[in-house]
Amino acid sequence: MSLKIPAWVGDTLTPVEKLEVHRRGLRHKAISVFVMAGDRVLLQRRALGKYHTPGLWANTCCTHPHWDEAPEACAMRRLREELGIEGLTLTRRDRIEYRAEVGQGLIEHEVVDLFTAEAPVDLPLAPNPEEVCETAWMALSTLQARIAEAPERFTPWLRIYLRDHAGRLFPNLGLRAEA
Repeated sequence: MSLKIPAWVGDTLTPVEKLEVHRRGLRHKAISVFVMAGDRVLLQRRALGKYHTPGLWANTCCTHPHWDEAPEACAMRRLREELGIEGLTLTRRDRIEYRAEVGQGLIEHEVVDLFTAEAPVDLPLAPNPEEVCETAWMALSTLQARIAEAPERFTPWLRIYLRDHAGRLFPNLGLRAEA
C-alpha cells in the first residue's frame, strides 16, 4: 500500500501518493521540528536507505502529515517514530513555503508548519535505523558555520530554514536570516 499525503492538485487539496508528489513537484503539507537545549539543536543524519537526500544532516524531525492529521499531532507522532522522543511540549513558530530540488529529479514544494521544543541534552533517544543513521547536538552558530563550509552535507530545507527563517524559529537567540 502506498502512502498518500495532502497535496494541492490545481487549487484542490487531494491525497496523492508521496513519491508522485515529489516527482511532479506538487505543493504539499509538511511539518518540521527543532528540538532545542538552549542554543543547541538536535540534528539527525538521514538513513542511507531514504529515497531522497540519504545520509544528509537535517533538523530533528520532518515529515508529511497523513490526510486530516493535525500538524502538531503529526510532529509528535514523527518524533516518536523517528527518534523515540515522547512528552515534549511543542511550540508552533511559523508556517512557511519553500521549493527545493532534492536530487534524482525530485522536488520538495512544501507548506511547512515549523515547531520547536525545549529538552535536556541527555534526552533519551531511540533512533529508528530505517529513518536515522546518526544524531548530534550542535550549537546553532556552529551549525550555521558548518553549513557555510560544506552545504552539500545538509538537506536543502535545513539550509533554507536557517538562511531565511532563523529569527522566527529561534526568536530568543538573536539569530537573523542571512542576507
